[in-house]
Amino acid sequence: MLDFSPEQLTEKEKKKFLIGSVIPRPIALVATMSDEVINIAPFSYFNIVTYNPPMLSVAVQRSSGESKDTARNIIENNEAVLHVVDVDNVQEANKTSAPLSEEESELDISHFTTTESKTVAVPGLNEAKVRYETELYQNVVIYNEENVPTTDLLLLRVKHYHIDEDIYHNGYIDPLKLKAVSRLAGNDYAEIGEIFTVERPE
Repeated sequence: MLDFSPEQLTEKEKKKFLIGSVIPRPIALVATMSDEVINIAPFSYFNIVTYNPPMLSVAVQRSSGESKDTARNIIENNEAVLHVVDVDNVQEANKTSAPLSEEESELDISHFTTTESKTVAVPGLNEAKVRYETELYQNVVIYNEENVPTTDLLLLRVKHYHIDEDIYHNGYIDPLKLKAVSRLAGNDYAEIGEIFTVERPE
């Protein structure tokens, strides 16, 4: 088995090792607002933190030490709407990863349409089967060895849930109907494949 210390690897190698092995990764399509501009961007450094209280995490990599639009908007306004990326919206979600200026909205380069949220000012997207209205619980700034901030780890508390009734039955979400996609490395994604069951020990 190969083994390395972080000091032996380039920055690219450290990234590729992680995103190539920590797979599959769920993808959040995050909507935020700056003034009246709606920002939408996909993030695969995304997961559940806890269900009590319901909380999600999104890690947003910085550029030259500066927070990206998504992180900056959340830190300034304390709100975001997170959407689950699925087979039906992944192509449009991918369009929102294009580099735009702060004054431009990804709504102008995609076919997403918005709907009013219940508890936050940020609108949701109609084309997602699951979305979460959230408020900022905490931002944890990550620093590298040179003490340069590289990442905003955003902990987001869920204030309201929206779930498509076609995928929700008897308190459970049907994963085959949700059709969530996951991020691999490079330009690769994966769909839900074979589902198997392993019983937990008593």
